[in-house]
Amino acid sequence: MRDHFTLREFSGALGDIGTLVPILISLTLQGSASLTSSLFFGGLWNILSGFFYGIPMCVQPMKSIAAIALTNKFTPGELAGAGLGVSAIVFFLGVSRLLWLVTRFVPLSVVKGLQLGTCFQLCKKGVGLVKENAAFWGNGIVWSDNLWWACASFLLVLLVYERRRVPVALLIFVLGVVFALAQTGAHREFGNVHPGGHFVHAVVPTADEFRTGFLSAGLGQLPLTLLNSVVALAALARELFPGYDASMTHMSMTIGVMNIVGCFLGSMPFCHGSGGLAGQYFFGARTELSLYFLGAIKIVVGVVFGESLLTVLRWFPSSFLGVMLFMASIELGLVARNFTLHPHNELRRRQDFVVLLVTAASLVGFSHDGLGFLVGMVTALVFWGHRHLTPVASAPEHTLLPTTACEPYLSDDGSISKTAATTTDAHEPPAGSTSRTPNSSPPGLGATRLSEAFRHSGAEQLPEPRAKPAVEHCC
Repeated sequence: MRDHFTLREFSGALGDIGTLVPILISLTLQGSASLTSSLFFGGLWNILSGFFYGIPMCVQPMKSIAAIALTNKFTPGELAGAGLGVSAIVFFLGVSRLLWLVTRFVPLSVVKGLQLGTCFQLCKKGVGLVKENAAFWGNGIVWSDNLWWACASFLLVLLVYERRRVPVALLIFVLGVVFALAQTGAHREFGNVHPGGHFVHAVVPTADEFRTGFLSAGLGQLPLTLLNSVVALAALARELFPGYDASMTHMSMTIGVMNIVGCFLGSMPFCHGSGGLAGQYFFGARTELSLYFLGAIKIVVGVVFGESLLTVLRWFPSSFLGVMLFMASIELGLVARNFTLHPHNELRRRQDFVVLLVTAASLVGFSHDGLGFLVGMVTALVFWGHRHLTPVASAPEHTLLPTTACEPYLSDDGSISKTAATTTDAHEPPAGSTSRTPNSSPPGLGATRLSEAFRHSGAEQLPEPRAKPAVEHCC
């Protein structure tokens, strides 16, 4: 573990603050959540998640619930009711193993589409944070939070993009804290910061508050939690940490426990998430040490400063938060490049890519994970029916069908395959040569490749192609 005790791990711990800090400040200022409880339990869940999972398994706010709570000005009881309702259902699905149905029937392309759509949504939120103080000059410019600092931090992240040992998130965060403290002092607000012992308080929602919170915000959060915080997160963890056994049952159960305990004591609802894991990984987190570091900071700051910390936090530059959230989102989108289980089957690759794009576009367009998932599943189901119900034999997965009859017949290593060589007759190139001009494809090559495909699939073989002129003109 000593080998991982580096600044890079500490930097990775801060990779998700672009999502956490704006939501935490907004809910606390509105009076919907307790800053002390949210920091204390958020830190506690960070530490326990690191101990239980052994990887930087992020703990982040339930974004859909937070958005509706801010729009409808939820009371603490209504916010607790929304978090408790969602967590109870997710916990039940995990304990009962009903989540197996999701893993059994949800295609990989749909999961990757959800990740790509979430990437675009978070990128949009990051840009929105930068635009809050979008000014290069003028009377309205804020010296500590403007487009100059946004551009500088963005360029800094890009310059060290391939040098992951540089703790860029830690540098940006420390600079942001310095700016926030300077602004607090300039506005003579340090008198509102009260160090001391701050404790959590119980919040018991009434029946009306529970019903309002769950029906208004919980139902919309449920598919987001199941898909992004469990299904997509498990897929991302297996990709970022090869050999890691990501259990969706465990993830759903820890989400349930976090909120069944925390929401009763004034904390905002928390969950895991693929975006948070991607952000922490992008900025350097590789082990659970990053979560121990982040959790300890949250607990100490929450207990020592409590609600008075808002005086300083509200001056933290949104331009820094936006850039960090934007780049962390890009890391999440990169995992969508492995979107198919059939990389050597052109038909399946094309269909899976369509499913990926349809899922991502629907999620972004409707701003709802559940609708994006539904549209993606319908698209995948239609393609599945077309492949299995249409009486046309498909090529074996190692064969790439040509788009035209003149496309060269290449094997996986890039050389001319044996099948093509046996059908070239007089048009075969000289021995040892694999080069072809665009108009020198062997005669009848398209039909020969289809005949090979039929032979592999067990269907009746096509008749041998008839000889054609030496030069073919392809459209």
